[in-house]
Amino acid sequence: MSDIILETRQLTKEFKGFTAVSKVDLAVKRGSIHALIGPNGAGKTTCFNLLTKFLEPTSGTILF
Repeated sequence: MSDIILETRQLTKEFKGFTAVSKVDLAVKRGSIHALIGPNGAGKTTCFNLLTKFLEPTSGTILF
């Protein structure tokens, strides 16, 4: 069994030609704690909405 419980590969989201999230690779291991930090407009909320499947990615994959 893998210790990775959430993984993204080249996750990208575009809105009408604007790239909000670009080629994000992420691997979260069981029991670890992570935070998304950055300035306003950096794509934190979009990233979270992609991970929770509220939004569909333009390209890339999300593995649970």
